[in-house]
Formats: sequence, structure tokens, C-alpha cells
Amino acid sequence: MPSSQLTSCYPLITTPHLTESRDFFVQHFGFEVGFEASWFVWLSRGTSESGTVALAFMLPDHPSRPPGPEVFNNQGLLLTLQVQDARAEEKRLRDAGVAITYAARHEPWGQVRFQVQAPSGLVLDIVEQAEPAAGFWDRYMTGA
Repeated sequence: MPSSQLTSCYPLITTPHLTESRDFFVQHFGFEVGFEASWFVWLSRGTSESGTVALAFMLPDHPSRPPGPEVFNNQGLLLTLQVQDARAEEKRLRDAGVAITYAARHEPWGQVRFQVQAPSGLVLDIVEQAEPAAGFWDRYMTGA
């Protein structure tokens, strides 16, 4: 049975780049600071379709750091941000001086995507849902 006590869910990225990470998401993606201390920042943003999205950053040397999260090493995590127009977002970010690490392209499975890297090292996979290439999903939908 699901827990009725769950009130929020967000990734916590341990990074020495706390201020830069905060500024990046506030400036480029419209997040707002919900809580900030010298060692931790929690950001959130309301979305029109899915409510609120949130993420947090924490300095690696604070004594309240939970067991386990080492300093983020840029591996094993990809944060997907779904947008209405990926190519327009890519242009907006490029014009703002953000380095594009994977240029926008229409992927055959039905997404237009591009990527950038946040100051924490976190890779942002920015996607727009699109029409897949004819027949792309056929072999995956047959159960064979």
C-alpha cells in the first residue's frame, strides 16, 4: 500500500557549486528559491500541467548531509525537463550564453531533444514530445 505520508519528492545534488547551481536554475529555467541557507538551497517551479517540480543542492561538507550522497561526479543521473518547443528553448539558452552539449535533433523514437550541463555537473536533457519515425516502435510493441 502506498504511503499516505509522502508530501514531496526531489533530487538532492551534493556539489561545492551551490550558488552557481542556484543561479543557473533561477536565471535560465524560472525556478524560485523556496529555502536557502549557507549549505543548502531548495528550488521549485510551478508548471501548468504537472503541479510543482523541485530540486535541491547541498554542500558536501555540511554535517547534516544524509549518509550516502557523495559529491556528484557527473555520472548516472540525467534530469529531463519537458518543454513545448525544444528548438526555441535551445536558441533561448544559447543566446543567454549557456553551452549546448548536445545539439537539438529529432530523435527517431519521438522526441526533439538537446542537452546542457548545469554548474553542478548535472546534465539536463531538454525534450519536446514529437512524432516518432514511421515504424520505430513496432518492434518494441509486439511483445517479441
